[in-house]
Amino acid sequence: MSNPTATRPPQPWTAPTASDPVAATLRLPGSKSMTARALVLGALAGGPSTLARPLRARDTELMAGGLRALGAHMSVSDDDRWLVRPHPLAGPAHVDVGLAGTVMRFLPPVAGLAAGRVTFDGDPHARTRPLGPLIGALRTLGVRIDAPPAGSLPLVVLGAGRVTGGDVVIDASASSQLVSGLLLAAPRFDRGVVVRHEGPPVPSAPHLRMTVQMLRAAGAAVDDTTPDVWTVEPGPLSGRGWEIEPDLSGAAPFFAAALVTGGEVTLQGWPRSSLQPVERLRELLHRMGGEVSLGTGGLTVRGTGTVRGLDADLSDVGELTPVLTALTLLADGPSRLTGIGHIRGHETDRVTALAKEFTALGADIIETRDGLDIRPRPLRGGTFRTYADHRMAHAAAVAGLAVPGIEVDDVACTSKTMPEFPALWSGMVTGKN
Repeated sequence: MSNPTATRPPQPWTAPTASDPVAATLRLPGSKSMTARALVLGALAGGPSTLARPLRARDTELMAGGLRALGAHMSVSDDDRWLVRPHPLAGPAHVDVGLAGTVMRFLPPVAGLAAGRVTFDGDPHARTRPLGPLIGALRTLGVRIDAPPAGSLPLVVLGAGRVTGGDVVIDASASSQLVSGLLLAAPRFDRGVVVRHEGPPVPSAPHLRMTVQMLRAAGAAVDDTTPDVWTVEPGPLSGRGWEIEPDLSGAAPFFAAALVTGGEVTLQGWPRSSLQPVERLRELLHRMGGEVSLGTGGLTVRGTGTVRGLDADLSDVGELTPVLTALTLLADGPSRLTGIGHIRGHETDRVTALAKEFTALGADIIETRDGLDIRPRPLRGGTFRTYADHRMAHAAAVAGLAVPGIEVDDVACTSKTMPEFPALWSGMVTGKN
C-alpha cells in the first residue's frame, strides 16, 4: 500500500517579521563550493584527504554519493570532519545529480577516468540546466558520451579508464562550472588540458579563481595568466587537509537582516584570507547602507535601519541576486541589477521567478534581458513560491522581516545547501540564537 503522506505537499512557512533590530552571533555551515571541490580533488588525489567543517546538505551529499558510486571511499559520518580515500574509479555506476550544478558538471569529467559505464540523471528540472558545452568539450578531449541531441541529462559516460586531454574551446557563458569541471579532473588526463573560452563573458569569476587556487593547493600546475585561457599540466594531486570556510552565499540573507532591521549580525569562523568574494559582498552591502568589519570574533555587518538603492552589475556574484533583490525592494530609492542573465539557468529561472513572485506581493519590479529594475513601494503578505530553489526561499525570508504574512510554499528546499536555515533564521529574529 502506498504511503498517503508521501505526496502530501509541504506546509507553508510564515517568514518571521522582526519587531526589533536583530542582534545575533552565528556559526554557519561550510561553503558548498569549497566542499564540492575538495571532495573531487580528494577522490582524484594520491592519498587521503580530510575536510574540516564541511557542508552537510543535499548538494554535497549527492557529490559524495556520486564519487562513492565511482569507487572513492567516503567517510562522512562525522559532521565536523569528512575523510576521502582515493580508490581506482570504475563502473558500472549511476550518479544522481539531484538539482546540483556542481555534481552534473564536475563528475562527468571524473567519470571519463573510470573504467566502465556511468549514467547521470537527476531531478526533472536538472534536465533543463546548461550542459551541452561540457559534453562537447569532453568529446573533443576523448571521452565517449551518449546524450540527448540537446546536450542535456540524462547522459551516459562510457569511461575508458583514462582521458587523452589536450586543447579544447568552450562557450562557458552559461556557467563557470563548465570550466571548473574540466579543470578539476585535468591533472589526471594524459595530456592535461588547455581550456579556451570563446563567447560572452564567463559569469561568477570568483568561483573559477577558487577552482584554480584549490587545484594549486593540491599540487597541480595551473596557468591562468591569459584571459579566458586555463592550462592544467598532467601530474599527481596530493591528499591534504581542507579547512572549509563558512558559505558566503548562505551568509548573505543573515547579513541582509542587519540592514533591514538596523541590527548587527556576526558570523563566526571567517578567515583573514578567503577563497570566496567576501570583499565584493562587503562593497555591495556598504553601498546599500551597511557597515562590514572583519575581526577576531568573525565577520560583522551592522545596519542603520535605512537601506539604500543599488545600481550594480552582479555578473561575478549572481548567487547573491535573490537576497539583494529583496533588499532593494525595501530600499529608499530605485535599483537596477544587471549582468544576471546567466541565473536564468540556475535551479530555476531566477530572474523571472523573482519578478513574478515579488510582483504578486505588490512590488514594482521589471524584468529585463539580463537583470531587474526595481522601484520600492509597499509590499503585502501572500504566498511566495520557491520553485524548489533555496535562494528564492532566502529572498522571501529577507522580505518577510519587514512585511508580515509572507508564506513560503516550500522552505524545506533550503536543505539543498543549509538544512538548518529555518531554525537559524527564526532563532535570529526572535533573539534565541
